[in-house]
Amino acid sequence: MKGMVSLITGASGGLGVPVTRALLDAGSIVVGVSPKIRPSDFNHENFTALPATIDGLPAANKIADFVMGRFGRIDVLAHLVGGFAGGKAVADIDDNSFQRMFDLNVNTAFHMLRAVIPHMRKAGYGRIIGMGSRAAHYPGANVAAYSASKAAFGSLMRTAALENKDAGITVNAILPSTIDTAANRNAMPGADTSTWVKPATIASLIIWLARDAANDVTGSEIPVYGGLPT
Repeated sequence: MKGMVSLITGASGGLGVPVTRALLDAGSIVVGVSPKIRPSDFNHENFTALPATIDGLPAANKIADFVMGRFGRIDVLAHLVGGFAGGKAVADIDDNSFQRMFDLNVNTAFHMLRAVIPHMRKAGYGRIIGMGSRAAHYPGANVAAYSASKAAFGSLMRTAALENKDAGITVNAILPSTIDTAANRNAMPGADTSTWVKPATIASLIIWLARDAANDVTGSEIPVYGGLPT
């Protein structure tokens, strides 16, 4: 991936850190976006920190314009921003909690797609990879807002793939089960982590999807379920 320019949202998160490192190790130039990200978080000559929150299209356009102004291209968008909330049945979820899941898991992706796709179409090339969830296909009790938002995210990504396959752009979603991050271990003490997905597994898949070997893969929702059934 030497010389390729990768834009990673959520770069300082539990998944974002190993993905960012993997892309840097693969030779990519990386612009990492998170609200409080700093250059020292990765300390690499090919890393640029861009503190930002994706709270609307203007913010997303500002991110894309920064990358284009600095590097003149966006080859890869790895959209890792998202969030989880659960614990309430459908009848008990309040409007704000439901909307927050869609803001984090769908709207941020919607804004970034609108900001990045025009640049990729003009270049005739692009790789877009986003994080869905196993819950989109296997929803559980008391996680309706999260599951519904991830299902909507998957539909958004598949649609973007159909609309842009004529322009050398691939769009794919990765659907992990629980990811083995420090935050998840702290949130679920005592859980059986043997079936959890290692961040390095997802990072390796993102690298493969970003390379030319995956030219013919688009519109996919790739299950990464660890020890859980498909």
